[in-house]
Amino acid sequence: MAKDKISPGMQQYLDIKESYPDAFLLFRMGDFYELFYDDAVKAAQILEISLTSRNKNADHPIPMAGVPYHSAQQYIDVLVDLGYKVAIAEQMEDPKKAVGVVKREVVQVITPGTVVDSSKPDSSNNFLVAIDCLDGEYGLSYMDLSTGEFYATSLSDFTAVCSEIQNLKAREVVLGFELNDKQTESLTKQMNLLLSPEKEIYDDVQLIGTDLRPVESQAAGKLLQYVHTTQKRELSHLQSLVHYEIKDFLQMTYATKTSLDLLENARTTKKHGSLFWLLDSTKTAMGMRLLRSWIDRPLVSREKILERQEIVQTFLDNFFERSDLTDSLKGVYDIERLASRVSFGKANPKDLLQLGHTLAQVPKIKGVLASFASPVLDRLNEAIDALPELESLIASAIDQDAPATITEGGMIKTGFDQQLDHYRQVMREGTTWIAEIEAKERAASGISTLKIDYNRKDGYYFHVTNSNLSLVPDHFFRKATLKNSERFGTAELAKIEGDMLEAREQSATLEYDIFMTVRNQVEKYIQRLQDLAKNIATVDTLQSLAVVAEYNHYVRPQFNDQQVIDIQDGRHAVVEKVMGTQEYIPNTITLDQATAIQLITGPNMSGKSTYMRQLALTVVMAQIGSFVAAESANLPIFDAIYTRIGAADDLISGQSTFMVEMMEANMAIQRASKRSLILFDELGRGTATYDGMALAQAIIEHIHDRVGAKTLFATHYHELTELSTTLTHLVNVHVATLEKDGDVTFLHKITDGPADKSYGVHVAKIAGLPRDLLQRATSILTDLEAHSVSLTSQEKAEKLDTPVKQETSSQQMSLFEMTESNDKLTQALQALDVVNMTPMQAMNALFELKKLL
Repeated sequence: MAKDKISPGMQQYLDIKESYPDAFLLFRMGDFYELFYDDAVKAAQILEISLTSRNKNADHPIPMAGVPYHSAQQYIDVLVDLGYKVAIAEQMEDPKKAVGVVKREVVQVITPGTVVDSSKPDSSNNFLVAIDCLDGEYGLSYMDLSTGEFYATSLSDFTAVCSEIQNLKAREVVLGFELNDKQTESLTKQMNLLLSPEKEIYDDVQLIGTDLRPVESQAAGKLLQYVHTTQKRELSHLQSLVHYEIKDFLQMTYATKTSLDLLENARTTKKHGSLFWLLDSTKTAMGMRLLRSWIDRPLVSREKILERQEIVQTFLDNFFERSDLTDSLKGVYDIERLASRVSFGKANPKDLLQLGHTLAQVPKIKGVLASFASPVLDRLNEAIDALPELESLIASAIDQDAPATITEGGMIKTGFDQQLDHYRQVMREGTTWIAEIEAKERAASGISTLKIDYNRKDGYYFHVTNSNLSLVPDHFFRKATLKNSERFGTAELAKIEGDMLEAREQSATLEYDIFMTVRNQVEKYIQRLQDLAKNIATVDTLQSLAVVAEYNHYVRPQFNDQQVIDIQDGRHAVVEKVMGTQEYIPNTITLDQATAIQLITGPNMSGKSTYMRQLALTVVMAQIGSFVAAESANLPIFDAIYTRIGAADDLISGQSTFMVEMMEANMAIQRASKRSLILFDELGRGTATYDGMALAQAIIEHIHDRVGAKTLFATHYHELTELSTTLTHLVNVHVATLEKDGDVTFLHKITDGPADKSYGVHVAKIAGLPRDLLQRATSILTDLEAHSVSLTSQEKAEKLDTPVKQETSSQQMSLFEMTESNDKLTQALQALDVVNMTPMQAMNALFELKKLL
């Protein structure tokens, strides 16, 4: 459509849309938010709303779609959940008083990382992340706009940046620098993130501080700029930036946390079946979020761990006091998010009532904490600020039956404001006063039919028929003359009418103004409210750990500096909770100072993975300050956990199971220290048997000789058990089985020494495969075992540690492919490097030579 034919209203829309090309623009027109052009077409399809058009009779009608303003939030949520941005353009003046086009402005841009007012409230955090790069170093800053939390750190490589973004479960990333193609693909295609470029820096020294690396300040400043640009208001609830270092917490990649089911069950993506589900007996939304963050970032400081342990122990030792504390926490609402709603100017009377109710509970919480008579709890109790003056303000100002809206009255309690009370009295008693005047004047005048009526034109008036006009008192004045009657007024009636009209018109306005004044007063307490929220959340999280420990009979772990692991009758806490204590079989895990690696063999489905996860979960629980599922536990404090558990392709990035295996193995080998824990489950199974076995052995040797981390290595390559004869810090353990009359029972118990055989066919039998298939598999297995070459123990011991030349694998490959004719047998023999072959390679080579014959 030609520009000169566009209406002023549509021109206003186009001008605003030009500033927000990457967002759906909701354009307020009366009782609807309208969308036009491409926005309308796309929104109609996504939201399943009607697509119409503006100027239907024009040559080029403008596509149009709309949603009612009072239910717009649900439509906004759908768009944002799908990763889109939504700009809200409001009418900035009363349409009745506007001259020309009603003035409109965008008052907020809602994005996946800035949602604060969803129709589907969620107690978990929604972190918005910003990243920047300076001189090869990456800065990462993140905040939750709904709670005001604000953090920053620096990272050495982009892989660590991606891992941290995944750990934060961010949906949107503010970009402070230009990405290369590979980085863009990682963030968009593989991690499905919305990228929002930002070049400007919002310099707020009070929030950001000065004790940061330059790259961290840049990332934090660009994050603040983006938030202020999209939210278009002062954000008084934003907390001062907290600097953190990745190394200050137990380091775990996103893949590790997923494989251990820390925050959600990896298979169902639900809370049920996760460590978070197990440990969550919190009573407040703040406590639940804090527990999530503790599980996500376990401590490495012994002092801080022991402080948490001490409080958990105190709660355990005082059952009745802890029960009183739990009851007092039930009345606490989400202070952090209530404070942010106040800051955003979105708090309604119900929000303030919830805040007031919470503040009324705080003295009870402090009283219960004091009853424990514990020095460590006393310090925590002292930090809890009850804010009695704020509680008193809300209690005296906000009516307990106040509605959720702020424009319909009924919010302010009677007795809080004298003028409002007068208006309410006039509205409440005005009709009574009019009835009294009517009765008084009827008696004084002698007009038995005298009555007061009302209409919009004349207001309140005395209705006098023509037959009674001679009895009208002198103080009556005429207001209107009709055919058979006249209407009169009096000064007294006019005053009451004026008061009632004024009360109706002014009461709602005055009440709104009073509420806004109260809300502004509450805003002055935001910092103290956030501090209160943190302290109550800490109390709630620690009582939750105590409740769970008592109910499940957990023990307090001890810590040592000798890198000794000694867990007696340990249990996988989550599996035990799901199965029940009667069915779960505990296992003892011990690695003394001289033992770095446990090589675990045994049949599939027998419990190797559970045994490994059990150790990792015990470590995580111990380092968040929780008690653990065992008869006793003595552990080192680990700096990191690296895992490769389970087989899964990364289809989005096009990586096979084996590639994922190797990448995760590489990360562990490159980054682990002697204070780390490594868990490798069936590493190498994603490729050919010989490749896998060779890699598995080389990885074990590398960890043993160069890394020194405590490692559990589960494998179905029984040949690897011979490594215990040459690797002094490796021991063999296996899953015990009971075999009788051809049937095998897995005892799920880890015992010393290597497994004597594999039980794959038996697992297939348990799975229910056909009988004739199992018989055929047994026959094939017997034939294969008959073809294998057995070396003496002495020969294996002599050759296991013999170095392998780089050419060996290619020599083997050429050997394996020689199947065309027997004249290749000579070539195969000549290609063998007998001196540098391991026993395993020798067996494989002989097997292939026999096939050539």
